[in-house]
Amino acid sequence: MKHIGVLLLVMMCSLVPALLRGQANRDTSLVQFSGMVLDGSTEQLYPVPYANILVKDKNRGTYSDLRGFFSIVVQKGDVIIFSAIGYKDVQFRIPYDLKDDRYSLVQLMSQDTINLPETVVFPWPSRKHFKQEFLAMDVSSELQERAAANVANEALAQMRNDVPRDPAETAGFYLRQQSNQYYSIGQAPPMNIFNVVAWKRFFDAWKRGDFKKKE
Repeated sequence: MKHIGVLLLVMMCSLVPALLRGQANRDTSLVQFSGMVLDGSTEQLYPVPYANILVKDKNRGTYSDLRGFFSIVVQKGDVIIFSAIGYKDVQFRIPYDLKDDRYSLVQLMSQDTINLPETVVFPWPSRKHFKQEFLAMDVSSELQERAAANVANEALAQMRNDVPRDPAETAGFYLRQQSNQYYSIGQAPPMNIFNVVAWKRFFDAWKRGDFKKKE
């Protein structure tokens, strides 16, 4: 037993210098930078999902999640650029004199509205050519019937059912469903019986006769 105790003591003594060297070689400039990106344009703050968080001049970064949360490892003195579509870019510098290896921030972003000039696209070189072609257009009864059939309610309804969903529309629908799940996570989901908008839609459908039996 004495030999085992001596052996354990020797092993512990040999590990202590290695641990001290590891502490000495640890890079003290690294910081775990985390926080929230919120819309500060109005008094009611709400998250800015999928905002870009870029470390300037280092070609690395991350993005916020659906709730606006982000987390990334940076160095003291790094300049962080926050950007998102429809918002003004914001820069923030990590303080040099941090004593801790963690730093949290709530970054507010303001909306940026860009008004683009009006653009009119014509299939002809000029308005003059368009006028000539329009006056010379032969609008026969056959073309009128074809145009009326293309914009009929039955044709439009069939197109809505047959045309596949746009990728952006599908992604938006999935994100809205996921956001609704996160909204009531950890508790019972809200009941539509208390939803005023749902009741209004029900009464409107009742007045239109949507619930009548169709022959």
